[in-house]
Amino acid sequence: MPSRKLKEFLDRNNIKYVSIQHSPAYTAQEIAAAAHVHGKQLAKTVVINKDGNLALAVLPANYHVDVEILRKATGAHSLTIATEQEFKDAFPECEIGAMPPFGNLYGMETYVEDSLSENKEIVFNAGSHTELIRISYQDFINLVKPKVLSFIK
Repeated sequence: MPSRKLKEFLDRNNIKYVSIQHSPAYTAQEIAAAAHVHGKQLAKTVVINKDGNLALAVLPANYHVDVEILRKATGAHSLTIATEQEFKDAFPECEIGAMPPFGNLYGMETYVEDSLSENKEIVFNAGSHTELIRISYQDFINLVKPKVLSFIK
């Protein structure tokens, strides 16, 4: 089951979603293979430290965040990929590394890579290493209201 906070948020907003169960997987490649999802459709959530505050960068699983491009695009003075130690307590109910891309549920800014807009639907971790959620990309944008930027090479 998705994290209670995520499920309640989706239900409260009348969002149609599909829950996808899969065997335990931890890397984006393992998750995509276990759930039979294309890497471009799987949205991975990367926690960043932007000027001392945690934020989320959401991008297709088959890409990596270009930290310097994202730093410039956000206007940050400093921007790094956050360590697990930095964010382990920021996502109650979620397993470490399986947080959904909903920064608004955790008081964090969310940046989404523009190339995800090429997908009609996106799939993302639901708070555990054994479940994904599939929703329309437009519903994601409407709910999260992320800043859409280009931050991959």
